[in-house]
Amino acid sequence: QVHGIVRRSSSFNTGRIEHLYKNPQAHIEGNMKLHYGDLTDSTCLVKIINEVKPTEIYNLGAQSHVKISFDLAEYTADVDGVGTLRLLDAIKTCGLINSVKFYQASTSELFGKVQEIPQKETTPFYPRSPYGAAKLYAYWIVVNFREAYNLFAVNGILFNHESPRRGANFVTRKISRSVAKIHLGQLDCFSLGNLDAKRDWGHARDYVEAMWLMLQTDEPEDFVIATGEVHSVREFVEKSFKHIGKTIVWEGKNENEVGRCKETGKIHVTVNHKYYRPTEVDFLQGDCTKARQKLNWKPRVTFD
Repeated sequence: QVHGIVRRSSSFNTGRIEHLYKNPQAHIEGNMKLHYGDLTDSTCLVKIINEVKPTEIYNLGAQSHVKISFDLAEYTADVDGVGTLRLLDAIKTCGLINSVKFYQASTSELFGKVQEIPQKETTPFYPRSPYGAAKLYAYWIVVNFREAYNLFAVNGILFNHESPRRGANFVTRKISRSVAKIHLGQLDCFSLGNLDAKRDWGHARDYVEAMWLMLQTDEPEDFVIATGEVHSVREFVEKSFKHIGKTIVWEGKNENEVGRCKETGKIHVTVNHKYYRPTEVDFLQGDCTKARQKLNWKPRVTFD
């Protein structure tokens, strides 16, 4: 049985989990039950946890868009940082410290301005955004509850994990959706930010399995989950266009750079400074040796 928390909204905001309803058309619940709540409201968290009495809690709730966290800095801190504390406190208030296993969605953005390559569990953190800084507080408050109250609580430091359910304004989905629209003749051109940012991209399906495995161990420990492979946004664009039989040739420099189709001569990609971050994270590459050894986990879905 899976219970989830859904924010109240004037429009349905369950699009990505629609298929999990017993009857998606009528929003009738089966093994998944949704409760109205919010990570900024500790009263509802206590109420829900007390009613459900879960055995595992996965805190995947966050304002998770790095660029937007610069515009919504206080809200991001409240939800991603203090929200985690509210959940942990709710577990304690409900007297479930000894019966709940808690998973915290940490992030490779904790490493930000990387202090070593590749990044592993012992690499010093250096967040470069309000999102990263809020997640840093969440990381340490989880460690604190584990050490202070003996709560089974773990941080999964997951590197970028993508899937068709990724939000449309994240770079991977933005690229794949735009390329699909260009192929269908619905779009001519789209804009991106830093084309040379390099990321360690994996698939959400693999990474969620790793999250579950972390809660099945005997002792709570923090793990880095990654593929160990690095690719640039530029390369992601090129490979996406290859899927529709187009070769992208780059022309110009910096903000004047464009991606032109070799076959047709049309410009399909431009660079817009509004998509740059005030402080950029240039390079992320994870080392998941510990997860391979202790969880027997390895990524199955390759970049291609």
